[in-house]
Amino acid sequence: MRISVVDVGSNTVRLAIADARDGAPLPVHTAKRRLRLSELVDGDRRLGPAAVERVVDAVRAAVTEAERWGSDEPFVFATAIIRDAPNRDEVLDAVEEGTGVRPRVLPGEVEAELTFLAARRWMGWRAGPLGVLDIGGGSLEVAFGRGRLPEFAISLPLGAGRLTREHLPGDGAPPTELELKALRRHVRHQLRDVAARIRWEGPLTAAATSRTFTQLARLCGASPGRHGPFVPRRLSRRSLGLAVTELAALPAERRAELPGISAPRASQSLAGALVGHTAMKLMGIRELTVCPWAIREGILLRHIEGDAGWSASGHPALHLAADRAYATGLRPGPRSSIAGGA
Repeated sequence: MRISVVDVGSNTVRLAIADARDGAPLPVHTAKRRLRLSELVDGDRRLGPAAVERVVDAVRAAVTEAERWGSDEPFVFATAIIRDAPNRDEVLDAVEEGTGVRPRVLPGEVEAELTFLAARRWMGWRAGPLGVLDIGGGSLEVAFGRGRLPEFAISLPLGAGRLTREHLPGDGAPPTELELKALRRHVRHQLRDVAARIRWEGPLTAAATSRTFTQLARLCGASPGRHGPFVPRRLSRRSLGLAVTELAALPAERRAELPGISAPRASQSLAGALVGHTAMKLMGIRELTVCPWAIREGILLRHIEGDAGWSASGHPALHLAADRAYATGLRPGPRSSIAGGA
């Protein structure tokens, strides 16, 4: 069986196609399309017509590509930049009208749980009590657990794109010392209680997922992506602290010249590095293991490892934290259901 997932993020729409075989999603094809929605939101985080058009075109192309590769209808979901938009329903309506598929808007805590699931599968049981950090464009997900699913999962408004828009110079210039201190103080305040919980749990292994952490690890000396997913990659707190200083001294266009930092993410790389370093410091984490699996693989795994149930619309059931999804205001419709049961 061939399955797929489409991840609508703040920078890109990513398609992942996999064969469901031997209990794992075996990769078949991936593709991405640039969105850069963070450049098109207004001060209220509303997505304008140009942004909506980009989303519709990118999702339509991804769904068509998945069909061409012989996949079942993909699971399409949107992350924080659409989830938190005041005109979220208008965006989802436009995508459904233009593509025939209505993206799911998963609560941040469910994103954290799915990411933890993927990290646990990749890291294995030898990782022991596991903490997971994931920095996206709009939010930071944190999870901890000793088993296959997390005991603690939370989403915080500390995404690299969001913090860049709200706290750093809009022209991509290096921030002043006062601006940098203010941003760090804001991040510490948001992380204080969550960090205390992670310190108390004392994970044996701490893992990092997401494109932000992957690029930062490369900047700090990890192997490039062309060496494949099985090469061990680690990111130390000390090296990340040095990276914050290096990134803060450069304008955005110069950051893109550094190893691992792509041009589309150069402007938000500083905020991502500062969030990662501050989180590691407050949580008492000296080193992160970079995990190549994240939320997309988590969704594919839920499909593979669940009870093989399908929703009425023909989509794979997640069977994960449905009660929390309802409690946070997600009301699954005919094409956006999350099946219940943990």
